[in-house]
Amino acid sequence: MNTSKIKQLKIERRHKKIRSVLSGTTERPRLSVFKSNKYITAQIIDDTKGNTLVSFSSRDAKAKTPAEKAFEVGKEIAKKAKAANISKVVFDRSGYLFTGKIKSVAMGAREGGLIF
Repeated sequence: MNTSKIKQLKIERRHKKIRSVLSGTTERPRLSVFKSNKYITAQIIDDTKGNTLVSFSSRDAKAKTPAEKAFEVGKEIAKKAKAANISKVVFDRSGYLFTGKIKSVAMGAREGGLIF
């Protein structure tokens, strides 16, 4: 097996383990983060109803570096969440390690006013 395939399997295994424990409710929805090679996307999901309440992608971000774009994604998702009367969320890192871009999204969301 090549290295990228092993890395993807580890991410999938961590994601399944996290999602078996973590779930978003109406009072405290789930802030899910997805990272691709080009973009980073965050969405706030109510798992009881199966609805995406708020979403934002780095495609719409104006920042230059990937870390700055991730931080901006966090700030914008927090701003949209505040507009939708959401202040507390459960952070779902989707199996990714809590470093780099994922950490930047969390820092941006916290600075924007979300509590998790």
